[in-house]
Amino acid sequence: MGISFGETLRKYRMEKGISQQELAQKMFVDRSSVTRWESGTRLPDAVMISCIADCLDLDVSLLLKPAGYENEKINVIVVDDEEIILSGEIDVLRDVMPEASISGFQKGSDALSYAKRERVDIAFLDVMMGSTRTGLDLCRELLEINPLTNVIYLTAYADYALDAWKTGASGFLLKPITAEDVRTQFSLLRHAIRGG
Repeated sequence: MGISFGETLRKYRMEKGISQQELAQKMFVDRSSVTRWESGTRLPDAVMISCIADCLDLDVSLLLKPAGYENEKINVIVVDDEEIILSGEIDVLRDVMPEASISGFQKGSDALSYAKRERVDIAFLDVMMGSTRTGLDLCRELLEINPLTNVIYLTAYADYALDAWKTGASGFLLKPITAEDVRTQFSLLRHAIRGG
């Protein structure tokens, strides 16, 4: 996410007419911290990204998108075979990323068809989906379609964590997910969220 995040932060800070020093004071950090974030030599953690968004009066999803792509929505999919759980997960994600386009699927095959038509920035995948295709399999297939998709696994069982990390995923959340859990994952994304 490095340089892309820094460019985006600089763009929005300047649009708001706020200097690096003023932003630093609002956030109770040194000006050098803001300079490092904007230059891409350091990234703020999830809590700081949320604070930056508050200080700039922005939706956090805008900060996670590289400069120049502000008119394109972040495209998120959620795949979970249990309808009621899927509905709850989508509600949490809409709360965290109100500007994002969020689509839910109960079948991995439907999610794959969608990913072949539309760019997927973040995929939240249930590990065990009660079919022959697991979330781990689905992750590999999604990354074949678009290697820049950020995959975050969802499961009620921590036992799957080791296998999950071997697939190129960005994160792992235990169900039921919370808004705070999702925000924490933003600092762990492997790839910049970009349009096109």
